This record gives sequence, C-alpha cells and structure tokens, in this order.
Amino acid sequence: MLAPLAHRLRPTKLADIIGQKHLVGEGGFLYEALQNHLLVSIIFFGPPGSGKTTIAEAFAKEMNVHYKKLNAVTSTKKDIELAIDEAKLYPEAILIVDEVHRLNKDKQDLLLPYIEEGTIFLLGMTTANPYIAINPAIRSRCHLLEVKPLSREDIVIGINRALSSFNGLDNHISMDDDAKKLLATLAGGDLRFAYNYLEVLSLSKNQNISMDDIKSVIRVPNYLMDQNEEEHYDSVSALQKSIRGSDVDAALYYLARLCAANDLESIERRLLVTAYEDIGLANPQAVERCAIALESARKVGFPEAVIPLGFTVCDLALSPKSKAAATSIQSAMDYAKDHQLNVLDYLKLTPVNAQEIDKYPYDRPDLWEKMQYLPELIKEMQFYQESDASQYEKVLNANYHRLKKNARTSNLAFLKSKKPRE
Repeated sequence: MLAPLAHRLRPTKLADIIGQKHLVGEGGFLYEALQNHLLVSIIFFGPPGSGKTTIAEAFAKEMNVHYKKLNAVTSTKKDIELAIDEAKLYPEAILIVDEVHRLNKDKQDLLLPYIEEGTIFLLGMTTANPYIAINPAIRSRCHLLEVKPLSREDIVIGINRALSSFNGLDNHISMDDDAKKLLATLAGGDLRFAYNYLEVLSLSKNQNISMDDIKSVIRVPNYLMDQNEEEHYDSVSALQKSIRGSDVDAALYYLARLCAANDLESIERRLLVTAYEDIGLANPQAVERCAIALESARKVGFPEAVIPLGFTVCDLALSPKSKAAATSIQSAMDYAKDHQLNVLDYLKLTPVNAQEIDKYPYDRPDLWEKMQYLPELIKEMQFYQESDASQYEKVLNANYHRLKKNARTSNLAFLKSKKPRE
C-alpha cells in the first residue's frame, strides 16, 4: 500500500528542508551543530505542517547516532523506560518526542536525570508556546528553536517538488501557476495541508489541476479549520486589540476569520469582554447594544449572524474607549487578595449585640452618603480610577468628587442625632 504523499516526500537531510533557513541554512543553529557534531536537547515550536518533526528526524539521521521516536500522548511510562534502556547501550542517543508539552509529571520525572547527564538528548516538538506550555524543568535543559510558518513561496516550492518527484506524483499531473498559488495561500503555512489536498486532487481524472478544481474541494482556509490551534486564539486576541486600538478595518478582518470558522462561542465571549473592559463607561449604550447584537446572532445563527456581529464590532471599534471600570475593579481585587479586613458592624447582615442607635439607618436615606463603608484601616483608600473619555464619564467623575467632599463617619449615633432636612 502506497504511503501518503506527505510521508513519501519527507526530507531526510537538512539541506532538503523547505524554508527555515535560520535553522538549517549556512550559519543556522542546526547547520553549525551538524558541522561540529554538537548534540544538545532542543524544543522545536511552531505551527502545524511547518516541518518540526521532519527537521528533528533529519537532524538525528545526519548526526548518525541512535534515535528513538515517541509521542507524549500515546507513549506509556514503560515505553520511555525502554527508550532509556536502549539509549544506555549507545555512546550517544536521541529521543524524539512529538507533542512534548503533553508529557505528564511522571514521564518528565523519569526523563529529567537522563537528559541532565546526557544519556539522552531530547528533541521535542510542540505547536504550543513553550514559555507557557512546557514544564520549566524540561525547558531549562533545552534550547528553544522556533520553526516559522512557511511562506506562500515555500509552499509553492513544495508543490513543485511533489509534482515532479519520483516519490511524489512523478510528473503524471500538472498544475496551473495560479492554482499553485491558490493552494499555497489556502494552506496557511502548512505544507502537509497542501500535500494532502494535492494528493486528493491528483485522484481526479483531470491531468491538469486548475483553480476551479481547488475551490471545489477546499471551502475554508486551513488556518481557520482547527479551533484548538494557536493561530485561532491569535485571531481572537487580535480582534480585541484591534477594537481597543479603534482600527475598525482590522477588527472586521479578524471577525471575518472567526466567522469563517463558525466559532460563534469564541466571538461572543471576546466581544462581551471587550465591550465591558475597553469601552465600558465611555459608552455604556454601546456595551448594551453589544449584548443585544450577540443575542441576535445566537438566534439567527450563521451565516446571517455576521450581520449583527459586524454591527457591534463597528460600533465598539469606533466608540470612545475607557478602561476605568476594568482597572478600578482590578485595583480592588489586587488589594482584597492580601487584605481581608473586617466589615464594619452596621454593614453586617445581622450585627450581634448592636444597640439600636448603632444599627444601619434604613429609614434615613439622607445619611447614606455621609456614612463610612470602607473598613477603618483603609477608609481613605481610593480604588476608582478616573477617565474622561466621554461626557457620561465626566458626569460620573463630577459626582465622585462631590461625594468625596463628604466627611464620612462610622459614628452613626452622631449622624442620627441630626434631624433630616425638610
């Protein structure tokens, strides 16, 4: 049975790697390591299909040392123990681990001393951010090398190689230049994606693959297909930052990417957070309109949901911005985490042994603005952070300063001794 096209075309030498010249080109880290037979533990990180595993295997083969390949998800602790025992039989040994960020603590604890002493040199691959996803104990013992997304030109080189290679399609299929560029664009930096679809397209009776052929089998660009990949979350992050920066065109673009992936849940969550965090008190009506638009989007579903979503993204991006509410609550949260102060007795739900004169005056609204509410130790502390991004906030700030002029007190007996104004 013939192996998949992507597997048949996998390079076995660093010189045959497409792209990644910063690693495998002359002067690159791996090029120099190979020239000097320098073995080190490495974490390769980057998007799917950029060549992480291919680079690791080619490096191991050209180093001409014993190597073993495992997957962090499917390999058991016993598999790792056998790999370690194998490594001890050789002067130098490499362990290649796919999805290395999925190594659980037991497996890490097993590997660490052997990586430390050089019994095993780890070559790990991950699509995750290594500074977040990789355990510090593993990370500190490895060089971190970024494998970058392939450019459209790189993907076209790969397509040409697949069309002409004896291990590929061996010139049995041709392809228009525009079709190559379209497939390369849709691949989104993932050469494996391009190879897989090229293989599907080659099964048709057409001897020449056109742009229409590609459009008939690929409906959505690759970078929009997997909600779990980092590229997806980058789009979500870029949507909020574009709205925050009042770039409505960029915000619409990132919204469109997420809509093309039919990910209404992520869009809803991010737009609600954005509305309250970045627009907030500068335009409360826009925040309310956002909630209504999201409810409408849920009711109608895709594809029509893009209309209310586009409405609210334009509204939020072009609105004045204020982080006053978000920064104010965060300031209070930061303080409250470390300072659990006692609530004043008259603010408690059921104060114990309190005299009537010292109880909360439900029947005296004229006293409410004169009473102290913060605990005694922080009665002068301010958490609210002003902003004057809109006329509405200026009104709020004026009221805030008026209230600050009140000499608030916790002496309820003194306050109650004053008669209410007529």
